[in-house]
Amino acid sequence: MSEVLVVVDHVDGAVKKPTYELLTIAARLGEPSAVFIGSAAQGAQVAEAVKAYGAEKVYVVDDAQIKGYLVAPKAEVLQQLVAKTSPAAVLIQSSAEGKEIAARLSVKISSGLITDAVDVQAGGITTQSVFAGNFTVNAKATQGTPVITVKPNSAAPVEKAAAGAVEQFDAVISDAAKTAQIVASQPRQASGRPELTEAAVVVSGGRGTGGDFTSVEAFADSLGAAVGASRAAVDSGWKPHTFQVGQTGKTVSPQLYVAAGISGAIQHRAGMQTAKTIVAVNKDEEAPLFELVDFGVVGDLHAVLPAATAQIEARKG
Repeated sequence: MSEVLVVVDHVDGAVKKPTYELLTIAARLGEPSAVFIGSAAQGAQVAEAVKAYGAEKVYVVDDAQIKGYLVAPKAEVLQQLVAKTSPAAVLIQSSAEGKEIAARLSVKISSGLITDAVDVQAGGITTQSVFAGNFTVNAKATQGTPVITVKPNSAAPVEKAAAGAVEQFDAVISDAAKTAQIVASQPRQASGRPELTEAAVVVSGGRGTGGDFTSVEAFADSLGAAVGASRAAVDSGWKPHTFQVGQTGKTVSPQLYVAAGISGAIQHRAGMQTAKTIVAVNKDEEAPLFELVDFGVVGDLHAVLPAATAQIEARKG
């Protein structure tokens, strides 16, 4: 059975949930092999984490010579791993960085590229939501080794004990790949909430909040959810751009998406309509988003959300 390379998404060796989802998907295509690009000292701890989700091999690539550069060195690492292993596919998380790495890799190995998949089945058949979410399509790479980026929350991680055999891999990085260097960085301020693009539950507020996100945030916290915002809310200065869900913001695909005070312009719908369950709260019963949702509540979000929050907190007790 051919290997399927899964690029490990992590923060200082702490493996993030989308990696386990990718390993689960990889098992449909072949034998999952994790690719960890980071500190060699963290290789053993990463291997312990990923082997519980089916990683038969863990390629550890010490990032000492590529740390501080942008994505080009990582694409070269994967190019050399593909040459070594001849995998059935390469799976990468569908983030901004992941998609750029995937694009560079597909060019280097002359292979087909599929981005933003929301499902991948045996044979490499993917499902995508395209043209601002107006169409759902099935696609398959027809040339070379398929390179596929997959949105978080596209699969439920399935635990499956595997060998997790660690293999050190030394890549040769060209000088050309080191022409863009990171000169400064700062950690993102922690909010205590999940990352927007990875959260299983997202609660977003729009123009209907009037700039007061108190009830949106309280409801999100009761669900352990991430907080998002529409373009109108961001353009009004109520939330930073990092909160924006939509065609020109972040694309999310959670299990549950709650839109509060959002009319549902196509710009917003393009960023969230692959959510498994969608709930809208809006005073305007003619709001376009009601055409898309699974459940709709016609009412003032400042009254509906606090009542819902109280019910959730009561049931927790």
